[in-house]
Amino acid sequence: MKDSVGFLINDTARLYRRTLDGNIRDLGMTSLQWRTVARLRREPGMRQSELADLLEVEPITLSRMIDRLADAGMVCRKPDPNDRRAWNLYLTDKTDGLIRQLEIEAKRVEDRALGGLNEAEREQLAGLVERVRANLSRKESIDA
Repeated sequence: MKDSVGFLINDTARLYRRTLDGNIRDLGMTSLQWRTVARLRREPGMRQSELADLLEVEPITLSRMIDRLADAGMVCRKPDPNDRRAWNLYLTDKTDGLIRQLEIEAKRVEDRALGGLNEAEREQLAGLVERVRANLSRKESIDA
């Protein structure tokens, strides 16, 4: 029996995450924390509720993780000027060196995952996966 594309993508993502977690454990980070930091780097000032939705975690789970990152001096919360009840999240300068280390580890995992593929195959794979993601993103926006 041949595995479906959905199963292959999901299982590959699971293995990718597990490998990344193993590589960054010594840095004191998990893949979820790394995804959080990476997202805040791309979109500083995001609300906690928006970030929880994007990361597909429960708001309380994210809140606890943000608490730990804030206690470590890596994230700060600032009041949202448009909503007194909301907090916007920002990275601190303390994350700069850590992000560089995380990017190195992420590149190692990517190189391992794509081992044996030439540059053209890597680009083709990235393009195909991007199209699949775009298809699913459009579907979600239509269903919402």
